[in-house]
Amino acid sequence: MNDFGVAFLAVIVEGVITYGKELFVSGKIHWQMLCSVLLGVLTAVAYGLDIPAAAGLKTGVPYLGCVLTGILISRGSNYVFDLIQALGAAKEKTAP
Repeated sequence: MNDFGVAFLAVIVEGVITYGKELFVSGKIHWQMLCSVLLGVLTAVAYGLDIPAAAGLKTGVPYLGCVLTGILISRGSNYVFDLIQALGAAKEKTAP
């Protein structure tokens, strides 16, 4: 895995953890966020959307990329746009 792959996974993990913290604020589950996550994951799996695979990262765990993509999608367009910008900057830094 190259530096870009490591940076990509770091951004995804950070987003998932941040979303998890927001979802369980004050010990209560925010059902709107939970519905958003479920809809995002369902959509990504149904359409076979897999951002890590598109970035050249392969996994041995079926549907993991789709689930992560669904979680990212559920964060909304601003988050996905920021993610794409961050990944583009990371890719430029690692390019020979």
